[in-house]
Amino acid sequence: MGEGVNRAFKYRFHPNPQQAAELERTFGCVRKVYNLALAARTSAWQRGERVNYNATSAMLTEWKRGEDLAYLGEVSSVPLQQSLRHLHTAFTNFWAKRARYPHFKSRKKSKAAAEYTRSGFRWRDGKLTLAKMSEPLNIVWSRDLPAEPSTVTVSRDKAGRWFVSMLCDDPTVQPLPSTDQAVGIDAGLTYLLTMSTGEKIANPRHERADRARLATAQRDLSRKEKGSANWAKARRKVARVHARVADRRRDYLHKITTRLVRENQTLVIEDLAVRNMIRNRCLSRAISDASWSEFRRMLEYKAGWYGREVVVVDRWYPSSKLCSSCGVLRDKMALGVREWVCVCGVRHDRDVNAAKNILAAGLAVAVCGDGVRPQRNPPGGQSSVKQKTQPVRVGIPTL
Repeated sequence: MGEGVNRAFKYRFHPNPQQAAELERTFGCVRKVYNLALAARTSAWQRGERVNYNATSAMLTEWKRGEDLAYLGEVSSVPLQQSLRHLHTAFTNFWAKRARYPHFKSRKKSKAAAEYTRSGFRWRDGKLTLAKMSEPLNIVWSRDLPAEPSTVTVSRDKAGRWFVSMLCDDPTVQPLPSTDQAVGIDAGLTYLLTMSTGEKIANPRHERADRARLATAQRDLSRKEKGSANWAKARRKVARVHARVADRRRDYLHKITTRLVRENQTLVIEDLAVRNMIRNRCLSRAISDASWSEFRRMLEYKAGWYGREVVVVDRWYPSSKLCSSCGVLRDKMALGVREWVCVCGVRHDRDVNAAKNILAAGLAVAVCGDGVRPQRNPPGGQSSVKQKTQPVRVGIPTL
């Protein structure tokens, strides 16, 4: 394999009845093993003990020998071992205070998925065959796979669609030629993104476009008896509408982030507190549909792939109230004010001005590594008054 990055390629596939039944059993066993191991580790933790991955792996061997859990031996052992590794990672993140305490997996709410390492599948002549299966999966090859996969994850979403995600080393992903282009990006709702160059990217509002269809499907679901066959069909219709919205949103963000990373060497964004912002009942739906967190995630890992830099400006930096021309800082600015005139006479578009200030703050950090403290500079040589703001910090791209 050539040197590249580890990249996951996701495809849809259509299992035959035997494959679907085998995968359903595997999903159930993976969930059962995860919950049993979590219960064991929780009980040990309450006693002041810690149980590691090796201990839970030994427990799995004992569980298979018992009569009640003998069915665990009927599926491939690879996904079961992987579920224990995932649990161990969850506890590692918990001890490091990077995540909350692991929770039990639910048959109705948790994602149905199973991960196979190299010993759990066969890759031959471009065909993928999982352990315990005699025939390869019928995969819809929407694009070529650049190399042999090292890990395979099979999943089924709430809409009933089957997916296989293959992790492999992609030699085609290489750092792009360096450029001197830099851009500040202000996220919003009227426009999804506003650039320091003055460009504005429209907000397609995918959820609003399918809101009527979703409401119809949800009303139909509410009339069905819960747990019945018709209720299951209606639930899948609701899930298909949600999946359509999510797919279109993800595709739109992929196209935007790829273009921005290809065109710019430095990309400066704001560190938005999205979890706090969606508590606003009036704007929570629109903010969720804009998916600012997903935009940032895509931008950061693609920047890491292609040798770009993402600079993150602190959320308390007053980018909208600061004049990008003379540096005067306004005391207040209502959310409904979209244009304003500074004391220096410059008329500002609120979002473009914010993007320019974000870019300036990010470049200041990139050059000198110091915080940016905006000052009020009234005309006429009056004394300046410093405003206390949180320092700008640099975000490190993640691969």
